[in-house]
Amino acid sequence: MDQRTDMEPVQLDHEATRRASAASGDRASGAVEESGASANEAPDPEVVAKPRRRRFTAEYKRRILQEADACAHGELGALLRREGLYYSTLRKWRLARDRGAFQALENKKPGPVAEEAHPAEARLAKLERENQRLREELTKAKTIIDVQKKFQSCWV
Repeated sequence: MDQRTDMEPVQLDHEATRRASAASGDRASGAVEESGASANEAPDPEVVAKPRRRRFTAEYKRRILQEADACAHGELGALLRREGLYYSTLRKWRLARDRGAFQALENKKPGPVAEEAHPAEARLAKLERENQRLREELTKAKTIIDVQKKFQSCWV
């Protein structure tokens, strides 16, 4: 056994290790991983600058809840690890389901909910625009009348 007496860090050749493990048959040849890359390719080690939040469809949530309810004692942890979920997420989904709020399982966009304008508000806005237009017409008419009065006084 070769012991190192100096305290220099060991440089690992990850590419050589990957080739050796692929050659020894650690991975099934031709298998496709979830990312769509072949099994012989190493996953991209780069960390994305801004990770994307996962969004689950209502159908996926229902399916996972059914599988979780059917799990025997001790199988739930395996399900959560396989799906990459936390128990707290599962608990929130169950509460939403038990409240009868299946709509709560749907993904919602963040932010305030846009409400339809009340019909009275739309009518009020229309009347305010009309009122402003009529005031402008009245101002123009008064200006014309004043000019006409001054013009008549010049000729009399």
